[in-house]
Amino acid sequence: MRSVHRRLLSACLPGLVALLWAPAWSVHAAQAAPGTTPLTPVTVAVVSLAGDPRHASRRLERAYPGHVQGRAIDGARLAAADAEVELQTLGLSLQVRDVVLPDMRALPKVLAELKAAHVQHLLADLPLAEFQQLVQAAPTALGAAMVFNTGLDDDSLRGAACAAHVLHTLPSQHMRSDALAQYLAARSWRKVLLLQGPLPGDALQAEAFKRSARRYGLKIVQERAFKLSGDPRERDLANTRLLTGEREHEVVAVMDSDGEFARSLPYATQWPRVVVGANGLVASAWHPQWERNGGPQLSRRFARLALRPMQAQDWAAWAAVQAVATVLADDPKAGLVQQLRRLRSSAVSLDGFKGPSLSFRAWDGQLRQPMFLAHGDGVVGLAPLDGVLHPTEVMDTLGVDEKESACRSRP
Repeated sequence: MRSVHRRLLSACLPGLVALLWAPAWSVHAAQAAPGTTPLTPVTVAVVSLAGDPRHASRRLERAYPGHVQGRAIDGARLAAADAEVELQTLGLSLQVRDVVLPDMRALPKVLAELKAAHVQHLLADLPLAEFQQLVQAAPTALGAAMVFNTGLDDDSLRGAACAAHVLHTLPSQHMRSDALAQYLAARSWRKVLLLQGPLPGDALQAEAFKRSARRYGLKIVQERAFKLSGDPRERDLANTRLLTGEREHEVVAVMDSDGEFARSLPYATQWPRVVVGANGLVASAWHPQWERNGGPQLSRRFARLALRPMQAQDWAAWAAVQAVATVLADDPKAGLVQQLRRLRSSAVSLDGFKGPSLSFRAWDGQLRQPMFLAHGDGVVGLAPLDGVLHPTEVMDTLGVDEKESACRSRP
């Protein structure tokens, strides 16, 4: 599809920009010219929640690394525009429909409306509990459904709580931890001080990092708890110099799902040490400063559309709609169940502008992909790193491999 992107830049961009900003709750690919065969529409519904706490203005302003920094609709619209020319030649029109739920009580009515409109492809831009409600309700309400997770890295969604009709384009927490551990091992920075916050999400991050440390030979020399609190008696729990006072470690790994403490840690440790995890060096699905494999062109197109840099969740939304476009182009006559099976069997691969072709894992629906190891200003590495081996697919060194997976749902 990269040739499509080049043609769009030179020939179609002005019209597409006007189309993308049209005041409707769907964005339509160009229609067939008068007198020609009408295009068959295929719609991807982007389902989000009004008042989503992840999109609160304060959190968006702070732009914590790895956190949502905008709505998924932006990446979805870009992917639909990118795929327009190729799908038109096949007689198809890919549409993106923006569905904002006032609350979850509206979900049955919205799903009924989507069924009436023959919509079966859903992109979920929802918090965890609401995402699980949608996943459970969609197949029954729509007859059949393909749901993309583009904003949640919870490993449970790829494990015991997986579903056969769900595909994950955002990397899991285990994938992020494995990418960091590979990099630290390659640099021989093996002695780690682990700082963990009090939230449930912090514990999940710590669990994933400890697993990755065991896998790649890192040694956690000390674990310390941090806490942001207004209680004077707990002031020392947020004192970065006290928390990092022991000298034995070479790296400080901070597990902070909220992000507020981690932002204060780089350059504030007692000793000159690398900070990784929730700040400092982070593992991410995308970085706006990626300069290879067509990355600058993708980032620029997104920035023109959304008026902000492309981040991991934006790339994941783009990749989800790109997956729909790719499987449609592969076999325009395939039904939804066939499409899902082809995607989850690796019969169809995507160009994600990261180098190698990307495919979904059969056992948990996770998109295999390289991970960027980066800080705020640039990319310093790409995982899997050179020298990391796997019996069949090196990208399966990131995350939960088939023999380890607790997912038992297959399409």
